[in-house]
Amino acid sequence: MNTSPDKVMALDEAVARWVPDGAHISIGGFTCNRNPMAAVYEIIRQRKKDLHLYAHSNGQGVDELVGAGCVARIEIAYAGTGRFAPTCIRFRKAVEKGSIRFEDYSNYQMTLRFMAGAMGVPFLPTRSSLGTDIIHRWGFSREMRRADPQLPDAKLVVMENPFGAWADTERVVLVPAIRPDVTLIHVQQAAADGTARIAGLTFADVEQAKAARHVVLTCEEIVGPDALRSHPEHNQIPAIIVDAVVAVPHGAYPTACYRCYDYDPAFLSDYRTAAMDDARFGAYLEQWVYRKRDHGERIAQVGAERLAALKADPRTGYATGLRR
Repeated sequence: MNTSPDKVMALDEAVARWVPDGAHISIGGFTCNRNPMAAVYEIIRQRKKDLHLYAHSNGQGVDELVGAGCVARIEIAYAGTGRFAPTCIRFRKAVEKGSIRFEDYSNYQMTLRFMAGAMGVPFLPTRSSLGTDIIHRWGFSREMRRADPQLPDAKLVVMENPFGAWADTERVVLVPAIRPDVTLIHVQQAAADGTARIAGLTFADVEQAKAARHVVLTCEEIVGPDALRSHPEHNQIPAIIVDAVVAVPHGAYPTACYRCYDYDPAFLSDYRTAAMDDARFGAYLEQWVYRKRDHGERIAQVGAERLAALKADPRTGYATGLRR
């Protein structure tokens, strides 16, 4: 835990320090909304390997990390970017080829797992997935679980309700807590001490951050403490859990950042084409990731005209008139 009052640092430094090869990492965002893409690209640029990835219902971030060969194992509820990729393309290819191990849960179960980690309890009960194959189909064997102390002994456990009939269910499903080594999320505003404010839906980002041993926070802008002391009830991320704060304008691009900019449908459509073919995807990584010094250089290549078309309308929080 970083207790410094000023946690501002460069993104390459934060990734090098808190995302070693083999780390258990979690990324925030939802499908094509507020993915921590600048952090994702820096992980790829540093060629991190053998990561164990946790995500709720992520899209672009998951697909590019998997496609770049950074991920060995993944636990997730859903991976997709809507009409651009109902199932993430590189993720699907990796699963079909057997180049990654994966384990799936329901959306609600993944939220509960992060919440259990945030609460410091080993599991939480739910009825979610009773009567489904989610309970019986494991992606990680018992041998694999025994070899990794960060994996629970079982995917899920079904038990009889210990409180009798008044609780209106005979059985419950116990979902194991997730405690990532590091969680990476992108927010609209943060202070230098790590206090952060998310505009719009928070998805499972708050639980993911509180569950982690370390948190790397990228943001559209770093603001003074007075800005976040006004209406403090709108601040979701407390400074005490954050290790690094990195200012990265357009840090979620090409996904959306509510009230700042929308997702880029033209880019995501081009990405889909590239992701379908191994050679084209390799060329995409060279052009947009490996040959870029940082995210700012990538954004400069996108160009001011395209970024202007994505700018959020102050009334709705989205880009109006965007050809989707």
